[in-house]
Amino acid sequence: MTSPRFRIRRIPLNAAAVVTVVVCLFPVYWMISTAFKPSRDIQSAEPRLVPRSWTLDHFRRAVQADGFELFWRNSVLVTLGAVLLSLLVALGASFAVARLRWKGRRQFMLLVFVAQMAPWESLIIPIYIISRDTDMLDRLPTLTLVYFMITLPFTIVVLRGFLATIPPELEEAAQVDGCTRTGAFVRVALPLLAPGLMATSLFGFITAWNEFAYANFLIIKQQDSRTLPVWLSSFQNTFGTDWGATMAASTLFALPALVIFLLLQRHVTSGFAAGAVKG
Repeated sequence: MTSPRFRIRRIPLNAAAVVTVVVCLFPVYWMISTAFKPSRDIQSAEPRLVPRSWTLDHFRRAVQADGFELFWRNSVLVTLGAVLLSLLVALGASFAVARLRWKGRRQFMLLVFVAQMAPWESLIIPIYIISRDTDMLDRLPTLTLVYFMITLPFTIVVLRGFLATIPPELEEAAQVDGCTRTGAFVRVALPLLAPGLMATSLFGFITAWNEFAYANFLIIKQQDSRTLPVWLSSFQNTFGTDWGATMAASTLFALPALVIFLLLQRHVTSGFAAGAVKG
């Protein structure tokens, strides 16, 4: 049982936590509430925290806007492609680092950490030049490869740390029973890697789904190859930005990542913890 003195000491920490949560969640609440407000309330000189009335007109305009379905499909294809490629390559790399002993293993992990720390924006110009010289501008596969490159270092680090927590004796026992090394990994270690795979998949999904700079920089002429983050900047009318439709589109844009996070939350937490503890 906690003492009254201990409870008093925790009051400032709890208050700071509440303030932090409110500050972080308020923009999200304002986005969602604005999406449901009528246009006259959005442009009112006296903003209200709770809308006086509710409307779905902004969502209808967002869904019926030109390119919504096309850009949604582009975002899904690019995001899933980058995540699957990242998982496939990172599985092999993390297995080689965690299970095998070879010269240059530490140097390889050091390079992975350096690549993870490099700011993405610093690579825009080199990637643009390479894409231009190889005739890969204005193509969705280019975005897929870029997002794959961005998410790969983090995926390797987390999966390597998670794989290090799985005793290699389990795979050795499967090999004694007749499995090959690959078969033992697939049948024994891979199912135990599920939390780590989900954690890295969520990170890769959110990174690729929300990315704007590369999608706006590498897709210049072919408007049909753009993704949802670029599409969100298209809600303009004769009076300026259509804030209601923009907030409604932003709400729809945030839903997939939110749903996936809520579904995988338990596995994601254990996956990040296991990947960070050992390695």
